[in-house]
This record gives sequence, C-alpha cells and structure tokens, in this order.
Amino acid sequence: MWHRVLAILVARNREFYRDSAGLGWNLVMPILMVVAFAFIFRGEPEDVLKIGVVTADGTLAGVESPLLEVRYVSFVPVADAAPGVVKVERHQLDLLVDLRGPPAYWVNLGSAKGHIAERLLLGAYREGGGADEPVRETVTGEALSYADWVLPGVLAMNIMFSSLWGVGWVIVRYRKNGVLRRLQATPLSPLEFLTAQILSRLLVVLGASLIVYLGASIFLDFPMRGSYAALVLVFAAGSLCLISLGLVVAARLRTEELADGILNLISWPMLLLSGVWFSMEGTSPAAQALSQAMPLTHMVDAARRVMIDGAGIVDVLPELALLTLLALALLTTAAWLFRWE
Repeated sequence: MWHRVLAILVARNREFYRDSAGLGWNLVMPILMVVAFAFIFRGEPEDVLKIGVVTADGTLAGVESPLLEVRYVSFVPVADAAPGVVKVERHQLDLLVDLRGPPAYWVNLGSAKGHIAERLLLGAYREGGGADEPVRETVTGEALSYADWVLPGVLAMNIMFSSLWGVGWVIVRYRKNGVLRRLQATPLSPLEFLTAQILSRLLVVLGASLIVYLGASIFLDFPMRGSYAALVLVFAAGSLCLISLGLVVAARLRTEELADGILNLISWPMLLLSGVWFSMEGTSPAAQALSQAMPLTHMVDAARRVMIDGAGIVDVLPELALLTLLALALLTTAAWLFRWE
C-alpha cells in the first residue's frame, strides 16, 4: 500500500516542479506581494492624525504655515473645501484647514482626534508667532464605519475576479481542449465569439453582484445615498472593462497555468493599489500615480461616491466614459490578437 502511495506522491511532486509556469508563480508571487507593500507604504513613522489642507492649487508645494511643521501628522491637500468638510463630518479627516486666505479651520465636535488636532493647530500658530488665530468652524456627524466604507470596494473586487477568470481562464481551457478549433469551422467570427462571451459574463457578474448586495443589506446597515441607476452603470462599465481585459489575456495563451499566473499578476496589483481595502491617501506619490492607471480604481471611487456621497449619474460621467472607452479599446485589441488555436 505505502509503495503505491509513495509512487503517486513522487509522481505528483514531479508534475509540480516540472510545470515551470506554475512553479514560477508560486515562488515569484509572494516576493512580488512583499515588494508591492514596501512600494505602497513608506518606512516612516506612522502618522497619528490626518489633517486636510485647502490650498489654491490643491497641492502643498510652496505653502508655508506653522501648522505644516507639526510632526507625525499626515497633511492631505484638498482643492475644494466642500468635500473636505464632508470628510470631517464623517471622521475621515481629523481637521480641515483653509490656507487660501485668512486661515480658517473646521473641526467635528464629536471627534476625539479632532479635538487633539485643534489643540495642535492653535499651539502651532501661537508658537509660530501668528498675529491672528484661525477662524473656527464646527461640524457634526457620525463616523463612517469601515464596513460602510469598504463595501463598494468589496463589490468591485468580486466583479474583478469574476470578470477576469470567468473569461480569461475559461477561454484558454477552451483552446487547450479543442473547443475553439471546432468553433473555427463554423461561420462564427472572433469578434462575434468575444461579444457573446462578454454579454454572457456581464449578465452573470451583474446578477452575482446583485445577490451579494442584497445579502449584505440583510446583515449590514450600510449607506446608499446616491442613485441606484448610477451604481448599476458604474458596475456595468467596470465589468465590461475588466471582462475585455480578461479577453486580451486569453487571446493567445494555451495553458491554464500560465493564464492563471498572468491574471494573478494583473489582479493583485489592482487589489492593492485601487483603494479596495485602504485609502490611497498618504501613500507614496508613485503608488498614487500607478493607482490612477488601473480601471478598478475608477470603479471603486465612483461606487463610493454614489453609495457614500450621494452622487448621481452626472457626477460619475467621467468614470463611466473612461471605463467604457477603455473597454472598447481592450475589446478591439482582443479581437485583433485572438487566435482559435
């Protein structure tokens, strides 16, 4: 008995290490994950407070203020005061300071960190010899829970995995098993085949997302302040874009192992850099710039604006246009690269 078990064990291990693609991804992916976290989070002391700073150009370049000299505080540049005030109401910012004219600030009366940030602000101005103390504005509002904040990202993450693997991995399996070779003998064109795959997966993804949304609504009292039509359009455009990306990956690959590795290489950076689990505010500038190049970022941002900030269709039109145009470009590329065998 044990001889047979040992024979199967040896054969299975040989099968594993002889599969260079699968072995490579098992070794490389953990290293890439560690490098990615080191790239996102700088090795500096953790900031205790987060203070928004409203400036004329939306950056902190060239801005001089005694407040900016306080250590262990993350200063977030804000182009407009209105959205910054909303973040103070929801405890996403501990304080908001306007430096465009006579200094003013907003503090949430129910925020413990806001009280500490206010004391630091006033102390910094007094130590810096400021002639006039900033004008104080107060707001109120309950903290936005992490579950409320993360839910739009979780829905988008589920769409990403279902879209990429639902077409990318499956079509490669079709090619390996000879299904595509048989379809090649029919009048079906590559564009028609890919379009059918997109429509099929789009129905599945949106249907599954609806079930997840309804299930979450049973257990969580999360906010939905915006338009349901806008939310559906955001998820539809994002799904279309990610499905098309999966088609590009599957256009010529022949093995599921290689497809699985490339799909992981695409999905994990998006998962880390698109703001699904944590805000990209305060991360390195390079990480923030790379984040904006990822379709999942725009889908997550738009979904959060709809669900949390109450945005409508008009408010998310830039994201809808970007995701749709990118989907068309990716679909065209997939049709051009596609091979039946």
